[in-house]
Amino acid sequence: MNDLHTSSAPALRRLLDLLVSGAATEDFADVLADARRQGAPAPVLSEIDDATWQALRVHRTMRQHRRREAELTALFDTAGDLAASRDLDAVLQAIVRRARMLLGTDTAYLTLPDEAAGDTYMRVTDGSVSVLFQTLRLSLGDGLGGLVAQTARPYATPDYRTDGRFHHTGTIDAGVLDEGLVAIIGVPLLLGGRVIGVLFAADRSPRAFSPDEVALLCTLAAHAAIALDTAKSLADTRAALAELNSANELIRAHSAAVQRAAQGHDRLTDLVLRGAEVPDVAAALATLLGGEIAVLDAEGEPLAGRAAAPGTGPAEATAASRAEGRSVRHGAAWVCAVLAGQEQLGTLVLRGRPDLDDADRRLFERAGVVTALLLLLRRSVAETENRVRGELLADLLTAADRDPAGLTARGRRLGVDLGRPHLVLVAEPGDPQDAAARSRLAGAAGRYLFGSRGIGAEHGEAVVLLVPAGEGGAAERDATGGSEAAQHAAERLARLAGFPVTVGAGRPAAGPVALAAAYGEGLRCVRALRVLGRSGEGASARALGFLGVLLGDGHDVAGFVRATLGPLLEYDARRGTELVRTLRAYFDCGGSLTRAKDELHVHVNTVVQRLDRVEVLLGGDWNGPERSLELQLALRLQRLSGP
Repeated sequence: MNDLHTSSAPALRRLLDLLVSGAATEDFADVLADARRQGAPAPVLSEIDDATWQALRVHRTMRQHRRREAELTALFDTAGDLAASRDLDAVLQAIVRRARMLLGTDTAYLTLPDEAAGDTYMRVTDGSVSVLFQTLRLSLGDGLGGLVAQTARPYATPDYRTDGRFHHTGTIDAGVLDEGLVAIIGVPLLLGGRVIGVLFAADRSPRAFSPDEVALLCTLAAHAAIALDTAKSLADTRAALAELNSANELIRAHSAAVQRAAQGHDRLTDLVLRGAEVPDVAAALATLLGGEIAVLDAEGEPLAGRAAAPGTGPAEATAASRAEGRSVRHGAAWVCAVLAGQEQLGTLVLRGRPDLDDADRRLFERAGVVTALLLLLRRSVAETENRVRGELLADLLTAADRDPAGLTARGRRLGVDLGRPHLVLVAEPGDPQDAAARSRLAGAAGRYLFGSRGIGAEHGEAVVLLVPAGEGGAAERDATGGSEAAQHAAERLARLAGFPVTVGAGRPAAGPVALAAAYGEGLRCVRALRVLGRSGEGASARALGFLGVLLGDGHDVAGFVRATLGPLLEYDARRGTELVRTLRAYFDCGGSLTRAKDELHVHVNTVVQRLDRVEVLLGGDWNGPERSLELQLALRLQRLSGP
């Protein structure tokens, strides 16, 4: 007590102790009050009052520093979160939580704009208990947040419910009321002068927010803006990297496809340069594409691989490919027209690869170009060879008996074995006098013989084809003296030439002299077809029936009789019956059953039964005008020929 009467030192020490201990503001006023109670003189009280005021200033400054230190620590922590975390939700949640903690508010939240909807929505909340509030959406200009977003300025209110500065709406007021909020502060998230969101802090009781608190919340909002911008940049970077990776993969795949296509093209070209044939190219292409390849000529006949099933040919697809200049789908197959300019040389068909990528499709189309080159090369060679062989054929047809051995040797040097059985086909256009038509027919004959060992040439008013037996359509299976081969040739030559072609076939023959005779027979046959009104068809002398006996060289009477009466002769020989004798008597008696039974000395029923058997063996048309004429001629020739 005595000390206070003479000095203020004890009071000053007490003030220092309060500063050191961080005592409350009220505790400083107690020092001056205690001094008055103890009766300190006026000068001492005045000194203590001044010291208390200075201590309170120091106390306030220290408290501000501590708060600033806490704020800076929070900001540093937030910056650390931004640097360490790639999770935008976690960073925004941490910013909102720190805003609530530093400002000491009941809740904090952050809204972001929805550009598609044209409003803002709650992105993150902390301390909120109302679902209605958490799902609020604010239009631009509505409520405190809408005004902040519209003006890009911070706004604070001690009591939002009664503040007339803001545009109140039923939805917003209902959400605020449900959450129980009173005092609200909102600051903009700015990026380049553009508002990208709003950060809020709010209390459930009236409160005035200081400028320092507004500044602190603005700083946190700046961090949130950085976080959003960083997240957007990262998303853009990831998207760019993904696009670059996709582009890189695409470039790598394209490069590999180009390299593969180039290697495939080089391989196919190398095959052509080494003299490979169409089947070799088809096999190599099938290996490259992993499918089945068929090469068809211009008429759809297979040059390699298997032909399409009847009625499923790729004619329409080939026309589409020719028009588009690219390969096209045909069901589960791919079709590519083989072209030389506007001329169609053939068709490539790929089966077993319904899904063809661009690289393999280009390779398939390149193979069409290579195939066209190969076919043109082979056709050019064939035309050259055919001209030389045509000279051989001309000499064979005009002077076969002059030097048969020399002709055979010449043929052997040209790859034609005249000693082997050949079928001679004589083809004529609609007008044999039309030289242009004969020239076109000769070209068609060259394409018809392409790939075979046959030869053809224009001779006289016709085009003559010499086809080895077993080639040229159905010749190998032909049991009618070449008639099937002649008909096949007539049909294909007509397609190739573009007009009807009539073809006559001589009998298969071997050796120059026999081949020349077969030519004469074929020539007579083709002219007989024209006389009979059967232009545009193909046939052999044997197929013409009794006319063949008249036209054929050597008049094969026995062959005609066997071909006509063979079933009856065999039946009589096997069973000991008299069907041939009964048929002869029937015709000799003018088709009268009564006169025939008298001639045969049998009952009329026996004649009827025998004629029924004849019908079974010869067919139902045996008694028709044309067939009965052939049967009567055969019966007469048999009688004249003897047993």
